[in-house]
Amino acid sequence: MNYPEIPLAQSILQLFKAKGIQHIIISPGSRNAPLTIGFTNDSFFKCYSIVDERCAAFFAMGIAQQLNQPTALLCTSGSALLNYYPAVTEAFYSQIPLIIVSADRPTSKIDIGDGQTIRQRNVFENHSLFNANLLDEASEQNDELIQKAIATAKNKKGPVHINVPFEEPLYNIVSEYSYNPVLLNDEPEVKFEEDFDTTVIQNADKIVVLIGSQNPNIISKENIDYLASLPNVVILTEINSNIHHKNIVANIDTLITTFSEDDFKDFQPDLLLTFGGMIVSKRVKAMFRNYPPKNHWHVDELRAYDTFSALTKHLNVSPDDFLSQIKERISIVNSDFSEKIQTIMINRKKGHQTYIDAIPFSDLKSFHIIWNNLPQNIQLQISNSAVIRYAQLFETDKSIDVYCNRGTSGIDGSTSTAIGAAVISSKPTVLISGDISFFYDSNALWNNYIPKNFKIIIINNSGGGIFRILPGHVENKTFNTFFETEHNLTAEHLAKMYQFNYLIANNEEELNLALKLLFSQNDQPQILEVFTPSKINRDLLRNYFTSIS
Repeated sequence: MNYPEIPLAQSILQLFKAKGIQHIIISPGSRNAPLTIGFTNDSFFKCYSIVDERCAAFFAMGIAQQLNQPTALLCTSGSALLNYYPAVTEAFYSQIPLIIVSADRPTSKIDIGDGQTIRQRNVFENHSLFNANLLDEASEQNDELIQKAIATAKNKKGPVHINVPFEEPLYNIVSEYSYNPVLLNDEPEVKFEEDFDTTVIQNADKIVVLIGSQNPNIISKENIDYLASLPNVVILTEINSNIHHKNIVANIDTLITTFSEDDFKDFQPDLLLTFGGMIVSKRVKAMFRNYPPKNHWHVDELRAYDTFSALTKHLNVSPDDFLSQIKERISIVNSDFSEKIQTIMINRKKGHQTYIDAIPFSDLKSFHIIWNNLPQNIQLQISNSAVIRYAQLFETDKSIDVYCNRGTSGIDGSTSTAIGAAVISSKPTVLISGDISFFYDSNALWNNYIPKNFKIIIINNSGGGIFRILPGHVENKTFNTFFETEHNLTAEHLAKMYQFNYLIANNEEELNLALKLLFSQNDQPQILEVFTPSKINRDLLRNYFTSIS
């Protein structure tokens, strides 16, 4: 077997293998050659070559999202490293473990005018959990830093950075390791069961449970069934909460958008319990900021954001452990809180169906048709901006796993993330994307690992439709150019270049037919581009909320 001659590279390779870091996403370069040689010559590692570093980082994040284990990125020196930053911030706020390994010039070559050289040390400091700035030579100190970085990514769920200086020659190989690193025991600390006073829960006539972004199966069905059975509890979820029960409110905006002041006050909880990550709905954030709960407890083993400026307690336990504890410690409270909300939602669902049936072909109508045609047992990746907001309005089959990059809510890496996830997932993957998000990340298709059953549905309304929905829209050249970014682009030639089968739909009949074709063929990746009129979407969405109430 061929190993790099440089001892520092040998140390990293052996420690990654010992700690089980298997998936390595490499962007081609020269300064990272010692590690590229080592990773690609050892069958333990699963190596992927992604040229565009920004796409590579989101691709890696998609893999880590599915595995819930660290994925490593490797790049050359210079500006290559900076292209990882959008995914690093997303991973930081979405609690996804990434290990960024950047090859660097030796310390003596920094800031002397040497080529392809920048200040790489601590470049992600504001959005990384640990920064390992290695010394120029292999050492026990370096071994400790490498292992601390790996352990931090694993245990604290987020990005870490290992900066590795290499001196030339870079391509020399040896048949045996000349350096053996010192292995450390970095098992996670034992977590003690957090104790808490159940008096607040027991005395609450109105408890709202708000569940944000989280992977499937984080909370057991048994515990969700228990929560949903309590008469004083209303559960609010979002599409990427991956929680299903007939009593939950899975379409938050549908419930609260037309609330009067009296309705908001009547809904104001004695206790707000929050699980999971970031919340999509701006309306629910505004509601709890304007009508704050008496108590807000966030239940999470790692972090607690005071999203509503009302946080009173952070319980450092998993939601499942927390619910298992309260089941044994509280008795059922007599309340009509849940029943009243369920009655409202029954009427909302009837109004939803009546309105959707009556409207013309549009963004909203397209989502309705798409959701009616989604197969069971797929993984659904959703891009940001208007797409995730429309998706919130529809009920998703419980067999479908849903993901969206809501850490920073950017449009920049949705396609790359979806492809990375598709490589690992046992379920077929469908990405639903807006046009701007798709074109922004089109280099994601420059990828040799796309499964044949991977599918993309693009909602092309000729611009950034979200800005027509948000307040402040004025129809003029400035808005159309600098906010909406009007365009006449299509994905047809991109599909041809990257060997995707290409389908289009311009109306309801064509969309129903195209979806049947899309989901019946799995021998080639596919793009379905749905062309919708841009001008009518805002009014149809606004009227939707008033019409269903």
